[in-house]
Amino acid sequence: MAAVDRGRYRTWIGDREVTAMKARELGRGSIVVGDRVSLIGDVSGGHDTLARVVRVQPRTSALRRSADDTDPVERVIVANADQLMIVCALADPPPRPRLIDRFLVAAYDAGLEPLLCLTKSDLAGPEEILAAYDPLGVRHIVLGRPLTDERLDGLRELVTGRVSVLVGQSGVGKSTLFNALVPAADRAIGEVNAVTGRGRHTSSSALALRLPSGSGSAGPGGHPPDAPANPTQGWLIDTPGLRSFGLGHISAANVLRAFPDLAEGAAACQPGCSHLEEGCGLDEWAAEHGATARLDSLRRLLRSREGLEPADAG
Repeated sequence: MAAVDRGRYRTWIGDREVTAMKARELGRGSIVVGDRVSLIGDVSGGHDTLARVVRVQPRTSALRRSADDTDPVERVIVANADQLMIVCALADPPPRPRLIDRFLVAAYDAGLEPLLCLTKSDLAGPEEILAAYDPLGVRHIVLGRPLTDERLDGLRELVTGRVSVLVGQSGVGKSTLFNALVPAADRAIGEVNAVTGRGRHTSSSALALRLPSGSGSAGPGGHPPDAPANPTQGWLIDTPGLRSFGLGHISAANVLRAFPDLAEGAAACQPGCSHLEEGCGLDEWAAEHGATARLDSLRRLLRSREGLEPADAG
């Protein structure tokens, strides 16, 4: 599934775009960008033609979020991706490490490999952010402007052969990257508000497109029943700019998985420790290992899940 718009589903069969509607027998189940589906009916892709989605293939992964941290109801954003590209500007707007942490939690929960993409290095250096995330083994790439082919070569290597989802707050350059990697996309690009320091939501819905030079494939779109999916150069999925990312559907244990640098300290905790109560073994360990900022980020996530304080993605 390449895009969903008011009950119409844009799918791809090889290099042919086909518009479809959901068959009534599928019921109320949601179909999201990235789903692999089976189509019947008119799959010619001609003007005013309409196929039907009759089957959704089992998902290999599902990136989820909830409305807020106290809402356990999850919403699938993207299916069948294998890489989460977390786009973060080094300035204009400034980095928001706690939002990065939330994206890491969501990536590990969904079984996606995270990739930290730091943009606007022409405005500020990446040293502080890299110092925080290098110990976690999170892969990263640093990009400055202008986005020349030479600067993009490293990123192209990291997305080739993968289904990558771009996430990040508005104004960090997601749509700029998407357009640079897939020139035919022509995604709208916004500016950062000079007063609030926040970007405008220029992408209103998720969109999946195949990277240039890929061979024909059903990819994250549709294909007729029993039609094989061929290897592809890779797919990019752009998502709307996000200012928050609810984690109410993710267990506390899975939240902790996104902080592997704290695992050694957590091993000293009492069984069943929530890492929020007085006497938590992480307090002393974090102080000794210079990890108090990381522990604070973990606890903010855990408290907001419990409704003990407002979600702070800043």
